[in-house]
Amino acid sequence: MLDQPLNSLGFAKAPADTRVVVAMSGGVDSSVVAAQLAEEGYDVVGVTLQLYDHGAALAKKGACCAGRDIHDAARVAETMGFPHYVLDYENTFREAVIEEFADAYLSGATPVPCIRCNERVKFKDLLATAKDLNADCMATGHYIQRKMGTGPELHMASDANRDQSYFLFSTTAEQLSYLRFPLGHLASKAETRALASKYGLSVADKPDSQDICFVPNGNYAAVIEKLRPGSAEPGDIIDMAGNILGQHRGVIHYTIGQRKGLGIGGLGDPLYVVRLDPEQRHVIVGPREALSTRTIPLREINWLGDEPFTSRAEWHLSVKVRSTRPPRPAVIRPISATEATVELLDPEDGVSAGQACVFYAAEGSRVFGGGWIWKGR
Repeated sequence: MLDQPLNSLGFAKAPADTRVVVAMSGGVDSSVVAAQLAEEGYDVVGVTLQLYDHGAALAKKGACCAGRDIHDAARVAETMGFPHYVLDYENTFREAVIEEFADAYLSGATPVPCIRCNERVKFKDLLATAKDLNADCMATGHYIQRKMGTGPELHMASDANRDQSYFLFSTTAEQLSYLRFPLGHLASKAETRALASKYGLSVADKPDSQDICFVPNGNYAAVIEKLRPGSAEPGDIIDMAGNILGQHRGVIHYTIGQRKGLGIGGLGDPLYVVRLDPEQRHVIVGPREALSTRTIPLREINWLGDEPFTSRAEWHLSVKVRSTRPPRPAVIRPISATEATVELLDPEDGVSAGQACVFYAAEGSRVFGGGWIWKGR
């Protein structure tokens, strides 16, 4: 008897005998994943997470997991004929993501809550739920690739403009063995929308979400002030010598590298936010060259290499310190399994605590994990 060939999800059994939970945000990407797998004959179960107050969500456009998005995900499931469930993760999301987001801003950091959501909610609790449903794997609409080497490897998406590897660096090897990313090989978002049209999905022309889902219109400060009343206390804008140049509306309104909106024009050369001191309520400004950084301390490192992270004194890789910047050559020196110092071969501007530093192969598309930038000891 011949061995059963692997199906498109990598299992040696028929699609009909392979159960896959699809994390459905209500957007076109995850909807296409669910529809495609259903058409291929898989035993698909759609799951959507309600992450914050449903009433408030109904009035909000342009973000995932809002009331409209739950409705859209349910319509896709009905169209394609598979079951769909909505799980209330509001308390979990608040504790694991929103509270830390507020505290990070109050400490002068610039957090990336979408990474924490993937790490602490979608790829932890939702993944556990998928296993409870006896699913063989969980699929998402993220633009990233999973390839097999000595084990499952994480790789950048084929479409560099859609690549979401920066936001998925904390995916562990164990999680990666269970996850599937069916869109990562597509050449463009246009292909995804074409598939949505082919399947007759109502979300085929739905705009992409732009904001962090719980931050209406990108107004971070308003959300933080609501969560932490009195957090937007005014203070001094000072230069690097300590001279007072003006007043600010609260440290939470500012980020490292910011130039516009400081209210201190007419002082000669452009000034940028180079440091935040929440305790003294100081926003420290300086020339652009003061933003330049070559050494970055990291902690909470997630390593996806084939050898242990501490097996070498140095790793010569490329790193991204912001999602919108290309990978740059760097030397990573492990301190422990979860801490390291990164030396950039060319300095970067505006490196901020709270952001992620993601590791990439010096050549090729492989993602080697990453860590969280902090202020150091």
